Amino acid sequence: GNRVLWWFVLNFIVLTKRPKRSAKLYKRIWTEEGSPLLVLTRRQTELVADSLSQVDPDIEVTFGMRYGEPSLECAVDDLIKRGCSRILLFPMYPQYSATSSASTYDVVFPHLLKRRWVPTLRVAEPFYSDPGYIEPQAERINRGLRAMQEPPEFLILSYHGIPQSYVDKGDTYCCMCTETTRSLMPLLEIEPKRVIQTFQSQFGNDPWLQPYTEESVIQMAKDGVKRIAVSCPGFVADCLETTDEIGTEVREVFEEHGGQHLEFIPCMNDDSAWINGLTSIINGEISSWLETAKRRREGKVVSCPVSWKEKVGQYVRDVVNGS
Repeated sequence: GNRVLWWFVLNFIVLTKRPKRSAKLYKRIWTEEGSPLLVLTRRQTELVADSLSQVDPDIEVTFGMRYGEPSLECAVDDLIKRGCSRILLFPMYPQYSATSSASTYDVVFPHLLKRRWVPTLRVAEPFYSDPGYIEPQAERINRGLRAMQEPPEFLILSYHGIPQSYVDKGDTYCCMCTETTRSLMPLLEIEPKRVIQTFQSQFGNDPWLQPYTEESVIQMAKDGVKRIAVSCPGFVADCLETTDEIGTEVREVFEEHGGQHLEFIPCMNDDSAWINGLTSIINGEISSWLETAKRRREGKVVSCPVSWKEKVGQYVRDVVNGS
């Protein structure tokens, strides 16, 4: 039968447009397989697809990118061609923002509305405090902390920044980042007073969410702090903003001002705990669809025994005959 369920896992490259974000920086993190973000997202998609196939063999999983290839539009078209009629749009941003999650709606919604027939669409909730995300994230951070030869004096949780004006207009991103930090605190193997929340990747002259990651690291070094660890919980796959900005640029700035060691803790990427957590989150979103599909297979959902054209034709004949 037609596949009625498919899950649309997507990730994005955040374009900061800063002058120093040149091809040279991408070259520093490029792999033989291509962009780390693309490689990791493809791997996450494959693992989630395998996991969800154990739940229902009719589930399809693919991904699209807001900026880059494969595009969101192509992914939508491809899966509809496969006969998929229910869509879960799953932005891989734990915290909602108009600059990230909502930008995917700006692409997907108008694209679907160009069609004569539009499949059922459901948008996943931001998962900023879901245990399926918080627990593997804490596990990843703790693993990074334990790998250090000496415990860090501070742990920085660095989230991607957005302009302060967006928050003033009602964007909830800042609140969700703070809730993520609050949820992580009890699970981390470091004292809460040594955990600091900051925001990175700002550009332009307008104020962004503060405190800024780079300024915080510089001040720590000036204050005599020698060892820090940095994790980026707002990203579920490593990319330029994590591997290079934090792992190279911020580390260099810290050392230039007197710091001795900055430990960049990689994102969850394809960690099995995260794949299990992601599968759990998706299951929570689609449980009603899965139940309906199960009942249909068991014959507990009444279906029309004749085609709709025959049904309409019979109705017209009945009206004409006065019955």
